[in-house]
Amino acid sequence: MTTVAQETGTWGSGGTAVSEIRRHELAAFLRHRREHITPEQVGLPRGSRRRTPGLRREEVAQLSAVGVTWYTWLEQARDIQVSVQVLDALARTLMLDPSERSHLFQLAGAVDPTPATTCPSVTPAMRAVLEQLEPYPACLQNSRYDILAYNRTYGLLLCDLEAVPPEDRNCMVLSYTHDEWRSSIVHLEETQRLMAARFRAAMAGHLAEPAWKMLLKRLRADSPEFREVWERHEVVAHRSKRKEFLNRHVGRVVVDHTDLWLSPQVGPRMVTYVPADGESRERLEKLHEIALKGRGAV
Repeated sequence: MTTVAQETGTWGSGGTAVSEIRRHELAAFLRHRREHITPEQVGLPRGSRRRTPGLRREEVAQLSAVGVTWYTWLEQARDIQVSVQVLDALARTLMLDPSERSHLFQLAGAVDPTPATTCPSVTPAMRAVLEQLEPYPACLQNSRYDILAYNRTYGLLLCDLEAVPPEDRNCMVLSYTHDEWRSSIVHLEETQRLMAARFRAAMAGHLAEPAWKMLLKRLRADSPEFREVWERHEVVAHRSKRKEFLNRHVGRVVVDHTDLWLSPQVGPRMVTYVPADGESRERLEKLHEIALKGRGAV
């Protein structure tokens, strides 16, 4: 049958020593994880004639929507193509934790397309800094605009971020598709245009990476506004600027936006919003109090 495994993948071929080592490591890792997942954990009956420890190969293939022969070849370290979609499905089927999932993608020589909920940049120290900046809104973002961590005030500034699924916590996605987030931005059209231009500039160094391509594909599919702006081919660099938000809890807030880079060029950064006037400061303090009484947390 035709499966997503037959798509052009990201795993390099050519029989080099490095790729061969990776294939064997990946095969061993998959076998080990398969043998340590019980049928009951994935909703399958154990049966009385089961001899294989853990799951059978055909069960993993079925649960991951890939061909049995293809999955068998994968566990045999065959030199075959593997797509990020298949790796994602295998990670879910084998119930990999974030570290194991990262290991799977590294062995396959692929980039995980799912926005990370944890990141090497998000250390306990950085989370402490975010908290100490209260009541100023602040968050950590990567160069794709994924929101990696945030403090309580930021969590209620444009919408209730806790109510947004982790995979949707991306400023580009939210500014083009999330109604409350969009309504909170006073100069929405200008903001969208500048974000798209900065995204295009940052993407120049990541054109072949699946995560970037999948985000672009999602934005083009979900938002006619984004498609129109993207076709302008505008490019701008990041810079500090004044922003206005209309918060549903405290009203209009005017802030000065600053990016504090955590690595060279366009890597992870801390985004901070400092109140531009006394009234905005008072309203941010009130918003912080509201967040403390609610469920928001760093």
